[in-house]
Amino acid sequence: MQKYQNIILIFFLLFLFFYSLKVGRIQIDIKTIFSILLNNFTDFKSNYQELEEKIVELVRLPRVLMALVIGAGLAVAGASLQSIFRNPLAGPEILGVSSGAAFGGSLAILLFDKAIMIISLAFIFGFLSILLISFLSRINGQNPVLMVVLSGVVIGALFSALTSLLTFIADPEDKLPAIVYWLLGSLAGADFNKLLIVSIPTIFGIILIYLLRYRLNLLSLGEEEAKSLGIDIEKTKWLILATITLIISSCVAICGIIGWVGLIIPHFARMLVGANHKRLIPVSIFIGSSYLLIIDNFARTLGQSEIPLSILTAIIGAPIFIYLLRKMQNKGWNNA
Repeated sequence: MQKYQNIILIFFLLFLFFYSLKVGRIQIDIKTIFSILLNNFTDFKSNYQELEEKIVELVRLPRVLMALVIGAGLAVAGASLQSIFRNPLAGPEILGVSSGAAFGGSLAILLFDKAIMIISLAFIFGFLSILLISFLSRINGQNPVLMVVLSGVVIGALFSALTSLLTFIADPEDKLPAIVYWLLGSLAGADFNKLLIVSIPTIFGIILIYLLRYRLNLLSLGEEEAKSLGIDIEKTKWLILATITLIISSCVAICGIIGWVGLIIPHFARMLVGANHKRLIPVSIFIGSSYLLIIDNFARTLGQSEIPLSILTAIIGAPIFIYLLRKMQNKGWNNA
């Protein structure tokens, strides 16, 4: 059954890929899209307009591919965070990682406005948020669920306040619009250069986490069980945390904060295949990519102007998060 689930998810993702190339202000039929794409690899010729070719290859294709990469990266990062902290409510937003990366990126826009500096500072402050949360939540050598969540809320609020301070002092004619629009989250302006910048660290991080899938399985059982099986807990945990931060900071640096993907997608994946990361990570990739493609299609087609992604993901993600909170409350925090 799980074999067929993966096949269905792959075909659904392929359908969304071509559908996303089709929809927009200018509708382009599927036959024309196939012709344009095939013409890059063969001498296949078809009667399509130059404008249609530019829209597909220079505007929609890099944007769709970026949505696939970022959706997959955020979903895998969220699944890994939930396993490390053994907390189903852990996510890049709840734990303050996105807020830390957003502050670093905003600082880079204010001071440098260069892509490499945005990624570097987003990574540094994203990783700093993880360090602070781990330190604040540790009690008697352990990280209780409630303390992890509360520490994440505090650190996230701190970095959010610092980001607000940057927007307050930023030049309202130059830097402020760039920072605010970037923070709202969007794939607008996607091109192959930005796709390359986000794809290399994100795909590298996904591959590394998948290679560590068995260690993630052991960590999700608890530190004592993992240690008894010969796992170097601290080294493994910090390697995975650094990889997660690399993924999140790369995504945030290119497209701003896109919330809730890393929090809710892993839960849907677990409903389908369970908690084994050998199956959980690939399914999270498929669902995360599909989900962000759907959200981005809504963002660029619902209104006259493009809707920021963070608004749509919050509208959908918040009700699901409320359901998870109720479920956790009934179950009991200490047993989460």
